[in-house]
Amino acid sequence: MQNTSSPEMKEAAPLDEASLATLLDRFYAKARRDPALGPVFAAAILDDSWPEHMARIEGFWRSVLFKTGTYKGNPFGAHVRLPGLTPALFARWLELFGETCREVLEPADAAALQHRAERIAESLQAGLFFRPELRAMRPEASPT
Repeated sequence: MQNTSSPEMKEAAPLDEASLATLLDRFYAKARRDPALGPVFAAAILDDSWPEHMARIEGFWRSVLFKTGTYKGNPFGAHVRLPGLTPALFARWLELFGETCREVLEPADAAALQHRAERIAESLQAGLFFRPELRAMRPEASPT
């Protein structure tokens, strides 16, 4: 099935480590340019730190999807320190991630990966926004 959403797009791929890397590169390039998400990423990750961050993100997703065990980090700990993080930003992240999944992956794999991302986002949000004992750990949101 030919994907015609972009001239540089090839046929949709099955989910494997190569297509995952393509998807993540494409998604984070979009996220960094996004008016809502871009400033959060820019404040948290310096430009010269992106290769290291992408390696960590790829390790996370390889561990989640392919049980590689390559990720040893703490996603909750990384996100709890981000000022200005809101449920609306999670919704935007999921929207952009789903769009990219559909651009890169075969439909069934795109839907499955989006579903997994939604479950992870729900878990992170439950810890970040709905546990009163953790609110003290969160930096104050930036005024908008």
